[in-house]
Amino acid sequence: MAGCCGSEAKFDGVSSDYKRRLWIVIALNAVMFVVEMTAGQLAQSQALQADALDFLGDALTYGISLAVIGASVRVRTLAALAKGVSLLAMGLFVFGSTVYRVFYSGVPEAGIMGVVGVLALLTNLASVMLLVRYKDGDANVRSVWLCSRNDAIGNVAVMVAALGVWGTATGWPDLVVAAIMAGLFLSSAWQIIRQSLDERREGDQGPAQEASADL
Repeated sequence: MAGCCGSEAKFDGVSSDYKRRLWIVIALNAVMFVVEMTAGQLAQSQALQADALDFLGDALTYGISLAVIGASVRVRTLAALAKGVSLLAMGLFVFGSTVYRVFYSGVPEAGIMGVVGVLALLTNLASVMLLVRYKDGDANVRSVWLCSRNDAIGNVAVMVAALGVWGTATGWPDLVVAAIMAGLFLSSAWQIIRQSLDERREGDQGPAQEASADL
């Protein structure tokens, strides 16, 4: 596998095994988006809804990743850049929603948060185990890994928030966790955007150098 055994070439996703794993993870994320968004509405939990959006973002991200596997460097980096921008938008949305909830009183249902948080964590641990073999790759592949990692971290955070809500009988732990998750989205977006732009520049320089060598 390129990029995993000391080779300078980065794995670009061209593998039937990788594609099968992505399809499984897409299905898991799509189901959990519906489950967690519904539970988030019922529990009035901003953290659950933020995590549900992460599931949706992942499902879309993985679908784009599948579509561009084997494409040119320019196409793959453009797809990664689009995913980075979408993560950025998601992070800003969650952050804004969290600020809004600070001024909107209401205590989430800790029980629902905890149960759904455990279910989501199990789903994401399965996704992480499926994708960990391919965590090092080009911007397109790496964006998939970062999203999966974010989900697992987010689910642990949701369960911590549930304990905090139960222990304090206030909504502040939920809001704090949602804000932390927004920061995680923004950090991952920056990493993906930066790597995709770097790879795009490298891809543009390659043909230019070859042309110079032919002269």
